[in-house]
Amino acid sequence: MNTFDPDALECLAAIVEEGGFERAAVRLSITQSAVSQRLRSLEAQVGTVLIVRSRPLKATSAGQLLLKHTKQMRLLRADLERDLKDLAPSSSGAREEERVSIAINADSIATWALDALGPLVRQGLPLEIITDDQDFTQEWLREGQVLGCVTTLKQALRGCKVMPLGAMNYIAIGAHSMPAIDGFDLKNGLSAHNFRYLPFVAFNRKDDMQSEFIAKAFGLKRVALRQLFVPSSEAQVRAVCEGWGVSVVPQLLAQPLIDAGQVINLLPAFSLPVQLYWHCWNLESEVLDGLTQALTTHAQKRLA
Repeated sequence: MNTFDPDALECLAAIVEEGGFERAAVRLSITQSAVSQRLRSLEAQVGTVLIVRSRPLKATSAGQLLLKHTKQMRLLRADLERDLKDLAPSSSGAREEERVSIAINADSIATWALDALGPLVRQGLPLEIITDDQDFTQEWLREGQVLGCVTTLKQALRGCKVMPLGAMNYIAIGAHSMPAIDGFDLKNGLSAHNFRYLPFVAFNRKDDMQSEFIAKAFGLKRVALRQLFVPSSEAQVRAVCEGWGVSVVPQLLAQPLIDAGQVINLLPAFSLPVQLYWHCWNLESEVLDGLTQALTTHAQKRLA
């Protein structure tokens, strides 16, 4: 079996993670020509193209396999750094390219996940959090770009393990600052007849939470909504407070504002539970075990 140059593997990872050769060169503190040379050498060794020169750049299937291998090597080095730190506390910290990457949906980041990860980061874990819709975070794991993810998908990928985290409850909220809309009275809340008049603030075009909530709340098969897009969980709530429209958001995020009278639960008799799962590579690793323990333990305290 071929032994791959660690510098060339990290070069491949930098190109994919940074989205280009120039930024990869800056990150690795080498010239752009050296980045290209390392990639060509690795492609020659593997015998196939590893990067598709598209916009944005993408790894080929072979490139994704090597990227996953690189992430696994990082994890081993992170374990070693952790062990060495115990033996020699004055040892230097991890390098930039030693980052441990995981993918988490924005709503979890905004509500419970940062509290879970905080102790690990303060202990020196070189963490990178990648955010995406909760139905799509698993793709980052499938492509080998992260070592774990929080997702709504239950089925484990090959070579990975999965653990349930709990359910995040979603509710519909509105604010008194919303302009008067014919056919809708904030005091009467949402109904199967008036939701069509309202603008809904969604996260982005991947976000189907708004339509799923309405469909399940009122037993509808198809739902068409007027939507605005604000790609931040906290900013969605802020947009509601400023009268942009209504939104379906995590109850964990909205409840303090409801208690303070800033927003209203528009359908108090209904909430939509969304089950979350933690997926990660099935490897023996103290770093990975620590991440898993932190996320599952904290989720059990905060999620339904």
